[in-house]
Amino acid sequence: MQSVLIPRYEERSSPSPHTVYEVKVKANVRDWSMWRRYSEAHKGRARATPCPAAPKHSLSIFRSHTDPKLLEERRIGLETYLRAILSAKDDKWRETFAFREFLGVPIGKQGEFPQGGQFTPASWLDEHIDLQARIRDIRADINKRDALSDRGDPNGSHTSNVAAKKKLAGVISRLGKLAAGLQELAMGGMIEGELQRRTDMVARMRDDCEKLGQMVTVARQVNRGLGATGGSAASNPAPDTDREALLGGASSKPFGRVFGAAPKARETEETRPLDDHGLLMLQEAKMQQQDGELSQLTAVIQRQRHLGEAISNEIAIQIELLDDLANRVDETSGKIQTTNREMGRLG
Repeated sequence: MQSVLIPRYEERSSPSPHTVYEVKVKANVRDWSMWRRYSEAHKGRARATPCPAAPKHSLSIFRSHTDPKLLEERRIGLETYLRAILSAKDDKWRETFAFREFLGVPIGKQGEFPQGGQFTPASWLDEHIDLQARIRDIRADINKRDALSDRGDPNGSHTSNVAAKKKLAGVISRLGKLAAGLQELAMGGMIEGELQRRTDMVARMRDDCEKLGQMVTVARQVNRGLGATGGSAASNPAPDTDREALLGGASSKPFGRVFGAAPKARETEETRPLDDHGLLMLQEAKMQQQDGELSQLTAVIQRQRHLGEAISNEIAIQIELLDDLANRVDETSGKIQTTNREMGRLG
């Protein structure tokens, strides 16, 4: 970032009357601007910054929409505050999460990890969705490997398997950073219920990676005898090693949460007539259905979160108004007492 400028402010009436300031940021690659409330700088301000933000006036709740002098003082003070951080010799203030988020610096999106592995709640979900898409690509490579192997193309099958292994290694590395990001979000004040939900999401994704790791290491035979005998997939079942890797053996983790000892996975009427390729296709279809349901649930939870944030902001505004009203009542009570004493002296 090269410079920060706050050229103007404007008043808005939704969801409640307030004033926002335009913050323009100029960087080496591109420029951008966003609108911020003055209270956001106070809430996100790091400790012991090189220049304190302009102080709030005691009657700012009532004067912020009508007093141009106060608004101009705030504009100048906020601009001075941001420029002081930007020009400070010590760059630790510029690298803080609060400062970068206030200026709209991209954090944790599209595979870019900020210093210290920090995420915002929204960027964490974006990263999780991207990893889910990469896991689907890995499954597609495994399916392609199996199809090429059945057609007698060992070179193409090997190439697809190598591609799946490389993608899986990248997903596992990014998944570790995603799990570490939960600790930052927990320290940032994320509620316990949401934190537990995201922890479960990471655990499920780790289980998927472990199963995919077993799949990419299964040794496939180039010819299963289908072409030579003309038999069907049902008459040429997969080897026991393949089925154990796909369905889970004694050493694999259970597919669900169970109490006590984990029983071995059993064949069902749906999976018994299928070979390993058919099992993979069935698993892919069920996972896509689960992903769709999870996306719908995520959208519902996000709407609930937005409603909660709006309610929280409105409550904070009402608390400030009540506090200011209480101060004015105390001030008026003091004046009345003083007036009563003066009237007593005159009487």
